[in-house]
Amino acid sequence: MDAAPARACFRFYAELNDHLPAEQRYRSVEKEFFVPPSVKALIEGFGVPHTEVELVLVNGESADFSRLIQNGDRVAVYPVFESLDVTPELRVRPEPLRETRFVLDVHLGRLAAYLRMLGFDTSYRNCADDAELARTSAEEKRILLTRDRGLLMQSAVTHGYWLRETDSRRQAAEVLRRFDLARSIRPFTRCMACNASLRPADKAAVSGRVPPAVAQAHDEFRECPHCGRVYWEGSHHRRMSAWIAALQRE
Repeated sequence: MDAAPARACFRFYAELNDHLPAEQRYRSVEKEFFVPPSVKALIEGFGVPHTEVELVLVNGESADFSRLIQNGDRVAVYPVFESLDVTPELRVRPEPLRETRFVLDVHLGRLAAYLRMLGFDTSYRNCADDAELARTSAEEKRILLTRDRGLLMQSAVTHGYWLRETDSRRQAAEVLRRFDLARSIRPFTRCMACNASLRPADKAAVSGRVPPAVAQAHDEFRECPHCGRVYWEGSHHRRMSAWIAALQRE
C-alpha cells in the first residue's frame, strides 16, 4: 500500500501574489509531497522567484531557503520590505547592492534606453542568453530585470526583479518605485546607445557630426567617449524632460 503524501500549508503576502494563479492568491494553499523539499524548491514550485522573497516563517519561526519542509508545516512567505525593519528576523535575500546597477533581459531594449536616459548604469545586449544574463548579474553585481520568472529562479541570480508592467515607460516608473530611485535620477548623463557616461563637447569639435541647422541653433553639446554619439537639447530632450518631471512628481 502506497504511503499517503505529506502536506504543508503556504501563504504568500502582498505583491508575491502577482505570481500566483487567481484561485491561490491571498489565501492559504496546501502543497503535497513525498520527500521533504527545501523551502526554495516549494516557493519556486508556486512560480515565485526567490529573488523577490525577503522573509520566510515556518510555523512562526524564521527559516532560510535550505530548510526542509515537513508534514504539517505552515509557511508564510513575505516580499521585500520597504518600510519595515526585519533585521531581527532571518532575511533570506542578500543585502542590497551598494550601487544600484542593472542588467536587462533581451526583450527590454526600450526600458534600457529609458533607464540610461535617467542616469542609471544599465547593461543590455539584445543577443544575450540566460546564462550570460545570470553571469553578468552575479559577476558585475547588477540587478537583473526581466519578464521571465524562470530566469530569476536560477541559483546564480541573487538580485533580480520580475517586471509586472509591459509598457516600457510604465516599466521605468515601476523600477523607480520598486527600488526607491526617484532621488537618484541624473538625467541625460549617460549614452542611451552604449551606457557610457557623457562628457561636455566643444561645438567646433562636433560640428561635422550634427546637422548644420543643429550646429547653428545650439551652443552646448555632450558626446559619448565610447561610441561618439552626440547629444543636444532639442525637441526630444524637451519631451523627455517633461516625462521625467512627471515621474519625479509621482
